[in-house]
Amino acid sequence: MIKRSIILSCLLSMAASYSSAQDWKPAGDKILTEWASKVDPKQPHPEYPRPQLTRTNNWQNLNGLWKYAVTERSVSQLPSNWDGDILVPFAIESALSGVGKSLSKDQVLWYQTDIVLSKKLKNEKTILHFGAVDWQCEVFVNGQSVGQHEGGFDAFSFDITAALKKGAKQQIALRVWDPTSDGPQPRGKQINNPHSIWYTPVSGIWQTVWLESVPKTFIKSTHQTPNVDDSSLAFHAEVENAQNGDLIQITAFDNGKKIAESSNAATETQQLKLQNISLWSPTNPKLYDIEVKLMRKGKVVDQAKSYFAMRKISKKADKKGIERMYLNDEFLFHYGPLDQGWWPDGLHTSPTDDALKFDIEKTKEMGFNMIRKHIKVEPARWYRHCDSIGILVWQDMPSGDLGGNIWDMHPGKFRAGKQDKDRSPASEAIYKKEWNSIMTQLHNFPSIVVWVPFNEAWGQFKTKEIVEWTKQKDPSRLVNGASGGNYQAPGDILDLHNYPEPAMPDPARFGKDFILANGEFGGLGLPVEGHTWQAKDNWGYQSFKSVDELKKRYRELITDLVKLTQWGLSAAVYTQTTDVEVETNGLMTYDRKVIKIPVSELKQINDQLYNPNLIN
Repeated sequence: MIKRSIILSCLLSMAASYSSAQDWKPAGDKILTEWASKVDPKQPHPEYPRPQLTRTNNWQNLNGLWKYAVTERSVSQLPSNWDGDILVPFAIESALSGVGKSLSKDQVLWYQTDIVLSKKLKNEKTILHFGAVDWQCEVFVNGQSVGQHEGGFDAFSFDITAALKKGAKQQIALRVWDPTSDGPQPRGKQINNPHSIWYTPVSGIWQTVWLESVPKTFIKSTHQTPNVDDSSLAFHAEVENAQNGDLIQITAFDNGKKIAESSNAATETQQLKLQNISLWSPTNPKLYDIEVKLMRKGKVVDQAKSYFAMRKISKKADKKGIERMYLNDEFLFHYGPLDQGWWPDGLHTSPTDDALKFDIEKTKEMGFNMIRKHIKVEPARWYRHCDSIGILVWQDMPSGDLGGNIWDMHPGKFRAGKQDKDRSPASEAIYKKEWNSIMTQLHNFPSIVVWVPFNEAWGQFKTKEIVEWTKQKDPSRLVNGASGGNYQAPGDILDLHNYPEPAMPDPARFGKDFILANGEFGGLGLPVEGHTWQAKDNWGYQSFKSVDELKKRYRELITDLVKLTQWGLSAAVYTQTTDVEVETNGLMTYDRKVIKIPVSELKQINDQLYNPNLIN
């Protein structure tokens, strides 16, 4: 009778889930991408979410329809009544959540789901993972609090083994608070009253939720740094509950063929020596597979798979004595779009993984070799796509605690006195904690070549300290300390923003100290009827009425950029990949259904920038 009762309960739960999935539909009346119709409400984003440490045989995806409720912030107990269903992992404000509601600083968002543990979860420990939750949350399993987290852009997890009940059926719940622009936390372009360059808030779960089972002693993370000059990979694993004598064994493969192997104590960093390596670049995105085993007395305790690439990013002077960026000891002009990663239907979350990949593929086809990921952090799979496709990434830290700065856009006109913002100790701590976590979690992705701690003085504070700390934490990459902001401590790169024409800092004054970059220019607008966020009052930094006008102006800007490259410029960022809400200055419309200048023509125009003779 008990077994029949359990089976009946599971069948009723499945039937209810199927019924809810049948009722789900996007909320609101805004434009949608073509991938919106391909979202499966029974399990959106079903792909394995952690490409740099994979255990694909013992995990369970928890995306799908959960119950939700919005209550006053004072409510601390799980609600007894629910407002309806929300499709995880889409933020409550998004169309694809099926809700489309805003959240104020005086409210909290509750989630709950009843799950049946997969039979694949057979190891001793069960870990509950969240790709990202914006912003502050507490997680409950079967009514028991298992942990809290603050940070809207970094992944986190909790060991929930002790909170699990006997049997397969379990309950998971979250309490989320997100003040958006009323708080000091990193938030990027979100604002409570969207307008101009500021967009709809993103609250709650917005990346994949999943379970993983691991042994008592397991590989928690890895840290992999290529050394091209030494033909080696520095490798370190963080092992939970390691014992004396435990070893980490790493084996590298090239298309299934073993090419190198190393073993050392589980607590030590080891050097994997490599021979006849092929260097990663946008024209040769060569990746090597790696197998990691945790060994104890000759037996495998835990194992996972990963990958790496051999590439080097460096700063050195050209024949004229001007500092340049070199990839694998060869000059390569970095040119890419400002990519904000927003979607009309999912906001911070792409409708599907194919949609996530689409933007990168089109960027490469257009003749760009770089993307500046603008004050947002993407799911790990986005960086994996960049690694595989061959796109350099400049990674911004999401801005927060804005206002109160002096913004000095023009190097050479430095103002006397203090320019950094005075942030409270709590605000500073929030920034440092999340930036540290972001750099740690993204370290292994070879496509990332530049860290950008600050953008346009938005919340910029203690610049020298933050830039030096960023460089010390990761000396394998360059640091663009203040993209278009206050230039007290630029790091490796001096980065000027200018619209619409490209511009550059004076190479005679700054070129012997810094790589010179134009971190934002362009912003050429063309609204396309039927593909805009709103019917009117859309804008660009310079707007046009036809494709021919837009194309002509774009050609002029690239001609100017070629000249600047000859004079000392090493990188430029065009605004932007797609339209975003009321901004219509994208190369593509917000719904990705129209590419405004044909891809082949864009590539032909952009290819002028990669002539190595430009700096000779």
